[in-house]
Amino acid sequence: MSTSKANSSNSHLEGVLERITFYNEENGFLIGKLKGNDKTAEIAVVGKAPKVQCGETLELRGKWVNHPKHGRQFSFDSFESKLPASAYGIRKYLASGLIHGIGKTYANKIVDKFGADTLKIISEESARLQEIEGIGKKRIKSIREAWEEQKAVREVMMFLQTYGVTDALCLRLVRKYGNSAKTILETDPYRIIREVKGIGFKTADKIALNLGLSNNGPERIEAGVLHTVQEAEDQGHNHVERRELVIQAANLLEADSNEVDKRIDSLLQSTELVPSTEEWLQLPSSARAEQTLARCITTLSETRSSLPPIQEEKAIVWAQDKAGFGFADAQMEGIRQALLSKVSILTGGPGTGKTTILQALVSILRAKKAKVLLAAPTGRAARRMAESCSYFAQTVHRLLKFDPSQGGFTMNEKSPLICDFIIMDEASMLDLRLAAALVRAIPPQSHLLLVGDADQLPSVGSGNVLKDLIDSKLLTVTRLAVTFRQAEDSGIVGLAHGILSGKAKPPSPVDHPSTLNPEHDVHFVKAETPEDCVSHVSLLCREVIPRKFSVNVKTDVQILAPLHRGIGGIGNLNDQIRDAINPTGATQVMGPFLFREGDKVIQTRNNYDKDVFNGDMGIIDSVDTLNGKVEILFEERRIIYERMEVTDLQPAYAISVHKSQGSEYPIVIFPLLKQHFMMLQRNLVYTGLTRAKRKVIFVGDPAAYAMAIRNDKTLVRQTDLIRKLKLCKESCS
Repeated sequence: MSTSKANSSNSHLEGVLERITFYNEENGFLIGKLKGNDKTAEIAVVGKAPKVQCGETLELRGKWVNHPKHGRQFSFDSFESKLPASAYGIRKYLASGLIHGIGKTYANKIVDKFGADTLKIISEESARLQEIEGIGKKRIKSIREAWEEQKAVREVMMFLQTYGVTDALCLRLVRKYGNSAKTILETDPYRIIREVKGIGFKTADKIALNLGLSNNGPERIEAGVLHTVQEAEDQGHNHVERRELVIQAANLLEADSNEVDKRIDSLLQSTELVPSTEEWLQLPSSARAEQTLARCITTLSETRSSLPPIQEEKAIVWAQDKAGFGFADAQMEGIRQALLSKVSILTGGPGTGKTTILQALVSILRAKKAKVLLAAPTGRAARRMAESCSYFAQTVHRLLKFDPSQGGFTMNEKSPLICDFIIMDEASMLDLRLAAALVRAIPPQSHLLLVGDADQLPSVGSGNVLKDLIDSKLLTVTRLAVTFRQAEDSGIVGLAHGILSGKAKPPSPVDHPSTLNPEHDVHFVKAETPEDCVSHVSLLCREVIPRKFSVNVKTDVQILAPLHRGIGGIGNLNDQIRDAINPTGATQVMGPFLFREGDKVIQTRNNYDKDVFNGDMGIIDSVDTLNGKVEILFEERRIIYERMEVTDLQPAYAISVHKSQGSEYPIVIFPLLKQHFMMLQRNLVYTGLTRAKRKVIFVGDPAAYAMAIRNDKTLVRQTDLIRKLKLCKESCS
């Protein structure tokens, strides 16, 4: 190991990375121990070194510093990774598990055989590894592939680290393009936007402009146009007006609008964009999904039912006798229309009797030996549906049998579901593409009942399917308005219906959480500043709720916040609540998040291999800081997440209102501040409120609550579904 004079700003060290005591996946920040090939004492080193592993030989440049707690250490601002040259370094490098197929045992065997030539053998003469007992052709192939991938990953990561691309995305690029990743990035960076999920226009554009590509090149302008359309989709729209698209794309690109207009013509010619109407454009995938949804809904409506003969009035009387109480007129009408209509919609707010109708329908259909399928968009919603109907329910993704290897569903028109009647709950959460996939898989002779609250927030994904189907006036719709629930949650239900009318006032605010009356089920704690809001929420979770309501805060309380950023945002709330109720335990920083044993976390994408789905919540049972693994308890199931898989998790003490859809929680805490003004809308408050089963506690400014209730001007999602539905209906007439 070589060193230069202490405290110099241009010192350098070279040696083997012996241990990693801390590593941040997001920015590559490392704290570790370096040892020279001459086996001198370990030296503490700190700095950014993306993707390095124990056993690598590093050349570091930086300066010596004295840390008040940890003593003398080397702080580096640049590094170069070298393949180790000595047998000791090579042995450590291979034993780290960096190269899949070589663990500690085989590392020792290989280095004992080939010594300092080991890496040359792996790289250039890998067939010779068969000289080692226990290594066959299959293991050699695995070693060789891992070796090449590791080289490619490092090369791409070093190239991209100045562009803010995360480790997870770098790995995705390498898995997509292999050894060609760097070449593709250098020659056609805009290509990765279309082909690699998670890479956006701004990242690709930054790479392209830094490489000297033309600011007005056709590739850049077309990528910017497609990015603008995709941004509109991210906001919920399924098509955009051409004139508006030209303006927005020209502003984004700082380009001439005539050039943008020409490139739109080119995109239309190549069918990367398609016209929905004369002046409106959409992505081909959106056009196909809308057309599929319209066509299949029309076919379902027009095809004869496969249900056995059912006398609806007698069935309703039978269901009332079975339930032990009489149904309201609207409830009987909902049952009647579901049995008579091939496609029908049941909509209404909380406490209006939707569950009673579903229970009655399932009982009637089962008594008639009909094949019934129950589904919901999320695991939580499916479990709740199964409990209320005493019948098996599942997520749409599981119903349609998503195949990760194919990137799509196996159930479709060629391989339809086997059913006479399908009930889809929480239908307001269905985005365009998921709704299209669902109806494609329903056999034409089956019935479809969509159940949901049209006044809730629309789906996270693009489209406004439930509202569009209702507004088309082509389907039978039963609206439930009368409230039946009058027990412990009558305050919540009453407030929800008052919010929809724009007349609901919050309960009289209290100045401090400690003065809450546990007899009430709707509360408002005054907090005029974000700092006060966070302080009150922390106190509620740490002391007031456990004492006054006798519940487990981690499992029974959910904070729903309108925004991610800011003092009163989801990110800071998660940090503060973690410190308030889970201050100790092994800690691991993974990407932008800190995870601690005992933390509440949420899964952010469907993982079919692990049987864990977007929106599933769990508690971290253990954190392996050395290997970067965490073990999560999901309702009595233990799931181990490897280092790169942890990026699918986020802290979940606080989540967005959108993420809460389809779920219910015993107690909801809802921060509302004027700083949330961008999101303060009536349907946001309504959706968050109706997630609470027993208690809801607003924390914030009563003026912010009033702003939200007054604002019923929600963003109108631009879609072409209604027009396509009417065209399909006309063609069948």
